[in-house]
Amino acid sequence: MKRRKGYYSISVVAKMFDVHQQTIRLYEKEGLLTPHRTEGGTRLFSEEDVDKLEEIIHLTHKLGVNIAGVEMILRLQRKIKKMQDDMNKAFEQAQNQFGEETEALKLEATKNATKLLSLKKPRTPTPLPKPKPKTEEAPTSTDEVVEEWKVEYDE
Repeated sequence: MKRRKGYYSISVVAKMFDVHQQTIRLYEKEGLLTPHRTEGGTRLFSEEDVDKLEEIIHLTHKLGVNIAGVEMILRLQRKIKKMQDDMNKAFEQAQNQFGEETEALKLEATKNATKLLSLKKPRTPTPLPKPKPKTEEAPTSTDEVVEEWKVEYDE
């Protein structure tokens, strides 16, 4: 039977899964289902209730699990879902923190690189005074006078 959005009566739900209405009432009595009730006491099953009932029927009729086993399975499924949600939340927080730390480290590295580059920039070289030629030996045209340069760096 095709499902529509909304609430279903117990007779419609029983037809959906080809089970007796008493079976559904038993599952409710055991606390496996809690359908909504009208002011007159009529049971109304939501989509979530129908999905849960489908799982209960699968476990009991297809897999042969007793009601106590179904109750334990459903409880464990809720715990697993909560743990998965908690893990996803913790993972998301760790990912956000990692992203923030990465950005902070990139910014710090950029600042340090800029500072390092400014420290390593050489000043304009200033020439050393030319050596005075000795009076005895005057440079010839083939001799070269070599200039020495002194480079200063900021510290």
